[in-house]
Amino acid sequence: MKPVAAEFLGTFWLVLGGCGSAVLAAAFPHVGIGLLGVSLAFGLTVLTMAYAIGHISGCHLNPAVTIGLWAGGRFPASGVLSYIVAQVLGAIAGAAVLYVIVSGQAGFELSAGFASNGYGEHSPGGYSMMAALVCEAVMTGFFLFVIMGATDSRAPAALAPVAIGLCLTLIHLVSIPVTNTSVNPARSTGVALFVGDWAIGQLWLFWVAPIVGAILGALAYRLVAAEQK
Repeated sequence: MKPVAAEFLGTFWLVLGGCGSAVLAAAFPHVGIGLLGVSLAFGLTVLTMAYAIGHISGCHLNPAVTIGLWAGGRFPASGVLSYIVAQVLGAIAGAAVLYVIVSGQAGFELSAGFASNGYGEHSPGGYSMMAALVCEAVMTGFFLFVIMGATDSRAPAALAPVAIGLCLTLIHLVSIPVTNTSVNPARSTGVALFVGDWAIGQLWLFWVAPIVGAILGALAYRLVAAEQK
């Protein structure tokens, strides 16, 4: 149960830190951190937790990562469901704490989005469903490619969290305007449950696209990184 508990706490931190930066600090008067700051915050949540719990659970924090690592031959099928349940519950708990904090401000409204992911009229830049689908799948695919490479036994192990955290930062820099960046079904689910309505209606895309992309990215790494015999 220790790895499962670690995944719960790690995903809690990712949602509270990443989504919290978007909701609380992105546009704070005069000193807002903006898109750059939110992107860095998400990367830092993974970087810090990778060092904290990587040796306990592998620090997946993401159902798509867990499924991708299974597809890539790095994680047993027997652990997939328990990891995903822990990640989703951790994301919901993180979103709950964030809600308690932000609702303490007069005038707060969930209709502002609460860092939810969306497409069409709910995309920050007004991008279509197809654009969102492609973006989420491709970004998650390369995320898994980097994770597989950084954690390869032939790579320098001490730097893996840095590479993975910076990769997630880069992903957010590119895709926040498109979908508000998910690449993580648990992260999307946690905040969507509080927003309800359209966020729940569009949640399917932020499960399907990241999972498909993660599987493809992991398989691609297995193909290009296989040692010659």
